[in-house]
Amino acid sequence: MNKPMTKTQLVAALAETMGSDKKTATTALDAIADVITKEVSEGGAVTIPGIAKFMCKDRPERMVRNPATGETMPKPADRQVKATIAKALKDSVNID
Repeated sequence: MNKPMTKTQLVAALAETMGSDKKTATTALDAIADVITKEVSEGGAVTIPGIAKFMCKDRPERMVRNPATGETMPKPADRQVKATIAKALKDSVNID
């Protein structure tokens, strides 16, 4: 299996695809990350068509088990970031 693409490699690929320079591609990538982070942290959702939908999900208080002691204890309610991969991306991976 190949190593994941680094940010530097992603920026270079974006710049090439956009026909732009790396500075512009870096700015675009950082702006997308900032928008997604801000929206999801405020409880919203962001869909990047053809890629994924990012959302914040509230989880209720629940009982959890300490694996070291086996003791069960309550875990307070919290929030979780969820990403749902778009069907188009899933289908592109499973082409026969």
